[in-house]
Order: sequence, then structure tokens, then C-alpha cells
Amino acid sequence: MAGGGFGAAGGGADFEAKITPLVIISCILASTGGLMFGYDVGISGGVTSMPEFLREFFPGVYRKNQHPGRESNYCKYDNQGLQLFTSSLYLAALVATFVAMHTTKSLGRKLTMLMAGIFFLIGTVFNFAAQNLAMLIIGRILLGCGVGFANQAVPLFLSEIAPTRIRGALNILFQLMCTIGILVANMINYGTSKIKGNYGWRISLGLAGVPAILLTVGSLIVVDTPNSLIARGKLEEGKAILKRIRGVDNVEPEFLEIVEASRVAQEVKSPLKNLMKRRNRPQLVISICMQIFQQCTGINAVMFYAPVLFSTLGFKTDASLYSSAITGAVNVLSTIVSIYFVDRAGRRVLLLEAGVQMFLSQVVITIVLGLKVKDDVNNLGHGLGILVLVFVCSFVASFAWSWGPLGWLIPSEIFPLEARSAGQSVAVFFNMLFTFIIAQAFLSILCHMKFAIFLFFAAWVFVMTIFVIFLIPETKGIPIEEMTERVWKKHWFWKQYMDEVEDDPKGKADA
Repeated sequence: MAGGGFGAAGGGADFEAKITPLVIISCILASTGGLMFGYDVGISGGVTSMPEFLREFFPGVYRKNQHPGRESNYCKYDNQGLQLFTSSLYLAALVATFVAMHTTKSLGRKLTMLMAGIFFLIGTVFNFAAQNLAMLIIGRILLGCGVGFANQAVPLFLSEIAPTRIRGALNILFQLMCTIGILVANMINYGTSKIKGNYGWRISLGLAGVPAILLTVGSLIVVDTPNSLIARGKLEEGKAILKRIRGVDNVEPEFLEIVEASRVAQEVKSPLKNLMKRRNRPQLVISICMQIFQQCTGINAVMFYAPVLFSTLGFKTDASLYSSAITGAVNVLSTIVSIYFVDRAGRRVLLLEAGVQMFLSQVVITIVLGLKVKDDVNNLGHGLGILVLVFVCSFVASFAWSWGPLGWLIPSEIFPLEARSAGQSVAVFFNMLFTFIIAQAFLSILCHMKFAIFLFFAAWVFVMTIFVIFLIPETKGIPIEEMTERVWKKHWFWKQYMDEVEDDPKGKADA
């Protein structure tokens, strides 16, 4: 039972299943899609603070930073072109996800992950060899296609292949790989920033090919999910794979449930139109809101621009990169905390605790910056600088064991099979849309709102915590094809959308 009586998660029996090496290996290989995504998030902010990169592609920003005192402390990097370099990837990803919606359904999760790796590899080549801003942007768009395909396919793959009792932990491998990617990128940026000459940033961008290769090779090795195979009419192959990944011969109950879900899915002619039906509204609303809220915590603003942010706060170049590496390490360790607790404590407990911690952290940061960092005066000092870093780490930690992984986990596990690919596409679309908006606007918002930007994000955290209290049910331990019966039909608010005849006009008339 979800806390406060606002959702139900009881009853029913889990399907028979062992935790097999095939499942663990497949989930680790597939989750390298998160490594690819995270590396890009981390590398972008570091590269955009490197003088050699700025001098070559954004000379206006470079000149501005060579003359301290001419610009507000909060406006040093306010440049739309610089923001477009970062955000163009997410604009491409939100378009690519709707193509990926069809490939995950018609070609399978496995092949969609392969396509993601190939897109990302080609984009990496463009960025590594970039001679002008156009090549950089083309590379970013191709990277965005890779991210869109990976973020569509990988969470679905992980949720469908994992045994119910550890579905949360295995799905969070995607987010863990994201955080490892960010940390590795921060450390690489720290190293490449020391390289003399005009190619350190090329190494940073070029090494994105490593996680792309891992996903490409991994997608050739993994098996496709039984749900995907059965939905595409490959019943015997799907049943054989189900036996292999569960490690037992008695898979008939789970197999029949997937077959029935697939039969219902086959009757759906228009996935997006089906997604808009009343019975799918709770899942759709929660998925969209979770993506919007995840970005409006301010986390990507911090992770994209961590070196820029710490530089703005008065840290020297080395110190700013070092500080962002610390936040990256905190991110990884806290995601491991989530892996341990998500299937024990549940999803809601992590979301609610983190809401309080993120809110308090951002309020403290706002107060310190408001008192010490003015437009043209920075009195932060070493001690208060460390204090800001501590509370930034507190904020990152609480996000990393809550909204970071659960923003991907919950949408991937709550939709019925016939709406799952379309639902994941809409979730990825809104995630990328708001990631794009935040990435494109953050430096300008920082310039205009100054220290109050953290108060702006704190207000969002307050709203989303209220949303969790009332509208997000507990899904811990519920088989993925039983969510409707065991979660939505028992929730105090969402059960009103679960009427069997509400989508059939004739049924409504008869009723």
C-alpha cells in the first residue's frame, strides 16, 4: 500500500523466476545506452568552458571572458549559439523518439538499440572532426538521434526482461550508467583541459565513441525481450527466450499473460490515438509530468554547466572542473543507493524524501549566493564556496536516488503492452523537450534571475512533491502486465478512469 492511503500495490503472486546470468548480462549491456547519454551530458559543459574551444567556435564568449569585470558574474557565458551547441542534441532526440516508437514496436528493442549506437558513432565522428559550427551542430543532431533511440528502447528493454522483484534495480542500471558517463566525462574534461594546443576538446568529444561502440556491440549480443517477440508474432521464440531469462521451465502463466496483452496490442491500429484513450490517461499524465518535473528540478542545469556554474561562482578553472567531478562522483554513489532501496522501500518513499532534501538544498544555495555574489562583486570566499559545493552535492545526491532513475523507471513499467511503446515515446519526447528548453535557456535565465534561479527550481520541487503525495501510486513488486488491475483500479483518484466501457460509445449507451 502506498503511503498515506493514496495508492494500492497489494495482492497477487509473482511469476516464478530466477535471477539468471543472461538477464544480468543483457541488462548491463543494454544500459550502456545510459553511459552514452550521460557521457554527452557531462562532456558538453566541460568543453564549453575550455578557452581553446570557445576561441575557435564562440570567439565572442572567449573575448568576454578575457576581460573580467566587463560583464556581470552571472552573465559570463550568456550566448545563444553556445547554448544551441548543447541543446540541439535534445531537439533532435525529441523528434527521433517518434521514429524510434515505430522501430521498437515493429523491429524490436534490440534492433532499435543497435540503430542508436550507430547514430551516436556517426555524430561523434562529426564532432571530433568539426572545423566549423555547422559541423558541430550536425554532429550534435546525429548524437541526438542516437539518444532518442536509446532512451526509447533501453528502459523498455530493462523493464520487460527483468524479473518483477528486481525490476526497479535493473531498470535503474540505465540511470547508473548515465551518472557514470557524467563522472567519466568530468574527469576526462579535467585531463584534456591541461593539454597544450587546440585539440584537448577534440579528445573529449571523440571519446564519446567508446560508449557508442559498447552499445552497438552489446545490442548485437543481447536477446530481444519476450514481450517484443510475442507482440511481433514470434510466439515460440518468445517462449523459449522467456524460459532462458527466467531460468525455469514453468513460464506458462507469464507467457499466457504476455500473449493476451499482445492480442490486445494487435487490435490497436493507431498507437498514439490509443494512448489518448481515457483508460490510459493516468499513466500518460504521470509519465508527462514526471519528465517535466525531472528537468524542472534544475539538475541538468547543474550537470550541463557544472564547470561554467562553479566558474561563475568564483572557482578557478581547475577548481571548477574538480568541483564538478565531485558532484559527478556523488551522482554515481547516490544512484547505487537507489538501486538498493527502490525494490525495498519503494518508489514513493525515495521521491518524497528527495523532495524535501532538494528543496532545502536549493533554498540554502539561494541565500548564500544572494548575500555574497552580486553582479560585479564576488565575496563568496573559500569557506562559503565549499558550503555551496556541499549543498550542490546534497541536491545532486537526492536527485540521483529519486527523480533521476525513477523518472525513467516509472513510465517504462506503468503502461499496458498495447500502449507501452507509444507511452515511452511521449515520455522521451517531453523529457527531451524540457531538457532542450532548460539547456537553451539556462545561461540566459542565470544572467537575468541571478541567484534566484535556485529559488525558481526550489518552487518546482515543492510542486512536484505535492504531486507525488497525491497522484503517484506505489508500483513496487507489481508484475508489469498487472498494473491496471492491481494499481490503477485501486487508486483513490485514478480508478475513475478504469471503467471497462468508457472508450466504447455503444458501451456507454448500454451502460
